Amino acid sequence: MKRLHTLLDAGGLYLPLPGGGATAARWTSLAELTRENVVLGRMAEAHTDAVAILTELDGPDPEPGQLWGVWAAEPPEPVVNASEHVGIWTLTGRKLWCSGANTCTHALITALVDGVPSLFAVELGLPGVHPVPDSWKAVGMAESDSSAVDFDMVPAIPVGTAGDYLSRPGFWHGAIGVAACWYGGACGVADPLYDKAASSDDPYLLAHLGAVDAALAAARNALAVAAAEIDADPFDENAEAMQRALRVRAIVERAATETLDRVGRALGAAPLCMDAEHAARVADLTVYLRQSHAEKDLAELGRIAAKGKRPW
Repeated sequence: MKRLHTLLDAGGLYLPLPGGGATAARWTSLAELTRENVVLGRMAEAHTDAVAILTELDGPDPEPGQLWGVWAAEPPEPVVNASEHVGIWTLTGRKLWCSGANTCTHALITALVDGVPSLFAVELGLPGVHPVPDSWKAVGMAESDSSAVDFDMVPAIPVGTAGDYLSRPGFWHGAIGVAACWYGGACGVADPLYDKAASSDDPYLLAHLGAVDAALAAARNALAVAAAEIDADPFDENAEAMQRALRVRAIVERAATETLDRVGRALGAAPLCMDAEHAARVADLTVYLRQSHAEKDLAELGRIAAKGKRPW
């Protein structure tokens, strides 16, 4: 993706770190990139998340020109295993959902060490790294190239210790960064509805716009409050990061889903069939939202909420 590399070369992917006092600005930048192009925003979020993780866990510093991914999906099968011999770690196995499989220069990859997911930094140009041809068949998010990748005794650098990737506060801060991208993508989907409503007195179209406007305002406000809370408690001393992230992701996912539905109902098939950018944005966002775990995340939020203070 040419635009992504242009941003990278121009320093446009150097964003404030989460919890550093400018989290809202970080998320605004990610939302704006995703509003421009959903795949662009998704790839930018992954690179900037990798930078934040490497900083938090004292990993190697990314160098200019490097494009990083975060490949951390852990399905039951297949898996990547890490082994150590005379101080050298290597990775072997197949990793699924590797966005930028043929584009990224480096990636943070979770691999199992005695059954525990652990994080490693890998240079993807090394021998033994093999993106699996024809393993990404998506229509939505097609340009993300989230292919499977095979690793055959690939040298890797440990980042943090076993379990650090999931246990660190920044894991949940980063989860809201994804929601900021969902919000930006939804704003892009909504733009044609706002444009048409500006010169229309159709009450049904205006009702759809009113509902979309309210949903997106709620999402924007949830992100703003979360950013302020993270900046006030970057190390999660109040133990609220997980609940906060699940709440915000649920709010933004619902807003984006409602936006997709209402824009389609208000505008009909024409923009989906005659506006290639809009059609791609709808398809891309529909797939990207499924990075949410839907009812599983809601159930986890419910378990936390049932044992804690009520938010009202």
